[in-house]
Order: sequence, then structure tokens, then C-alpha cells
Amino acid sequence: METQDPVFARTSVRAYTDEAVTEEQVEQLLRAAMAAPSAMNQEPWEFWVVEGKVQLEALASASPYAKPCAHAALAIVPCLKTEGLPCPDMAEQDMGAAIENILVEAAELGLGAVWQGIYPMEERVHATAQVLGIPDDAGLAPFAIVAVGHPAKPISPTGPGRFDPARVHRIG
Repeated sequence: METQDPVFARTSVRAYTDEAVTEEQVEQLLRAAMAAPSAMNQEPWEFWVVEGKVQLEALASASPYAKPCAHAALAIVPCLKTEGLPCPDMAEQDMGAAIENILVEAAELGLGAVWQGIYPMEERVHATAQVLGIPDDAGLAPFAIVAVGHPAKPISPTGPGRFDPARVHRIG
């Protein structure tokens, strides 16, 4: 069977089976996240892996868009370091790259995942930090929640994609 390029196979998956995600798969997702480019190699991230049903349900309540967590095998919560970064203005871009790597690697592993934004909405950041047990003075801010699991239904290709040549401009 021919495999599809994981960048184009990636889609937001919000419904999951009860099948567990293996420890090897979790490690591969985290390795992919930490392989992301980072301004001045500042790596402004730390990652929480949430697997307990009670904690996943609490995460699902931390944001109006985090409901998929309640039925996911796990959630990865990338947290942004807010202190001591050599290039803090680029940290949000670094975090986005790390999260996208998780999503693409999930597709490569045959898993489903969905990115749920948290940062910079203070009430969502605070609610998520409470679930994780991160104190206010820790110098960390939950940046997103990525629900991960085995898709409840087969993932179909996303169709023609989003490529729009009208949005491409060439110079020279």
C-alpha cells in the first residue's frame, strides 16, 4: 500500500477509539516536537503528557474547544517558558513549529490529533495550568492542548487541499 505524505494526510481528528497509544508512540511524538526549529535554539518548551481519565476530562473543561480531550487516549500540553529566553519575541513561533511537528508525526504514526489553542487567553492558560498543577510563579504558560488517540473512523484524504495559486506572488 502506498503511503500518503504525512503533511497532506494530517487532519484534525476529534473522535477516538478506546485503544491506547503506546509509550513508543508518545516518545516519538515528543521527539518530533523537540526536533522543531527554534530561534537561537532557545527551545522555549516543556511538555506535559496527560493520560488519566479524570485529568483528561478536566482538560476538556479548560477551554470551550478542548472537548476532544475527554475521549482521547492522552493529551500533550506544550508549555511556553516565559522567562530567561534569548529571543522571547520568537517563542510563539517556536511553539507553533513544535505543535505542528506533533500533528504531522501523529499522522505518520496512524494516530489522530487535534490542536486546541490556549495561549494567550488568560482564563484558558490559568485553567489549564491548574489542571496540570503548574503554579502561577513557575515561569511556564500552557500554550496549547493536543488531544491524541486512534481515530474513531478512517481518516480520509483532505481532498484537493488548500493550495490556492492566487495567493502566491513571485518577484524577480
